[in-house]
This record gives sequence, C-alpha cells and structure tokens, in this order.
Amino acid sequence: MSVLIIKNIENEGPGTIEEYLKDKAMAYSILNMNSCHAEIPDVKDYSHLVLMGGPQAIYNIENHPFLHFEAAITRAFIKSNKPVLGICLGAQMIAYAIGADVYQGKTQELGWYKVSLTDEGIRDPLMSALALENRKEAEVFQWHGDTFALHEKAVRIASSPDYENQAFRYKNNVYALQFHIEVTPEMIREWFEKEEGSDVETMVNKALEIFPAYRKRAFHFYDKFFNNNET
Repeated sequence: MSVLIIKNIENEGPGTIEEYLKDKAMAYSILNMNSCHAEIPDVKDYSHLVLMGGPQAIYNIENHPFLHFEAAITRAFIKSNKPVLGICLGAQMIAYAIGADVYQGKTQELGWYKVSLTDEGIRDPLMSALALENRKEAEVFQWHGDTFALHEKAVRIASSPDYENQAFRYKNNVYALQFHIEVTPEMIREWFEKEEGSDVETMVNKALEIFPAYRKRAFHFYDKFFNNNET
C-alpha cells in the first residue's frame, strides 16, 4: 500500500494525516502540485489518493493550470476504484472531477463549527467516526468560502444551515469533506496569524482544548479510510 498526498499550497496539510501514516508505518508520497517541478505520478504506483486544501478557486481553474492535472489524477483514481479523500479544496476537486458544479458560497466559515450528520452519514462508518457522543453532529474546523453541488450519484453525509453540502460519499470509497479533520493547533495558529483582524489566541486555545479528542476521532476516520482497498 502506498498513499499519494497532493498539496495545493505549502501550509495546507497533511497534518494529522501524515502523523497517522507515520504511526502506522504506511508508505506515502507528497506531491506539491503548485510547483513548476511537480511530476505527474503514475496511478498504478498508489493505492490511495488524498487531496489537501488551498486558496485556489476551482471555478477560476484557468488561472491555476495545475488544477487541470490534479483533476485528471483524481478522475484516474476514481475510475480505478481506488479510495480518494478530499479535504476542503480537495472536496471541491472531487465534485468537479465527477461533474458537479463548484461555486462561491454566500458566507465564509472560519473557525470551529458543528455540522449535522445526515441519516446516511450516521450509517456511514467513516463519517460516524467523526461524530460527537450524540452521534448526530460533528465539531469541525472550517476555512472556506466556496462550495459545490451534489452529484446525482453522490450521497450527502453531513450538512449545515449555511452549507447544505458539507460532506459527501461517492461510490463506496470516495469521500469529500469541506472541513478540515487534519488540522493541528500549530496549523491553526499559522493560518490565523495571516488573517487580518482575527482572534488568534481564542482559536488556538479552542484547538488546544479539543485537539486530543479531535485527533482521536480523525484517527478513527483514517483507520477506516486507509484500510479500504475496494476495487
């Protein structure tokens, strides 16, 4: 097994995803697509694909030519029936790759929010791994202002009042999460220090408070995702 992790900007991930892979001694490679030296990988060399976040807008894809290559890689993994996980921009990339619209949302979400699990999300073994004790909600870290439509063959597994499509599953092994399950307190500090007018310490203190439980739930999700080798 070998995991391909695609980054769209240097400071977005892989966070606890990389911690998990190291802890389990799983092979992985990180490809920074936003680099003139990026080489397009051979899908056959990898068992799983992880798509990280980034500030790029997919509806402005012509301004970011490397996203065309990323979309082609994503489609190749999905067509090969290999597990794919998309985080934030990565979730939007999955939506785009399977033919759904990606567009600007009505509001920005920056910080800690609760999302509601749909009935399908409650039944889904991966999404339910992120749930709080009530099994109906998950507390997640958000950093986005864009969103996507739900493909007719996708299943919505999490939602919120401002963003109906917070997460979806496509087929049995493709997961798109608008939120960030991979963040660490250090990542949150770095992101908010660059956000003018933000209350950095409040966000970091919240992260430090809930991080042990947050990381544990994320690891439960990774357990199920990285042990999914359906073909």
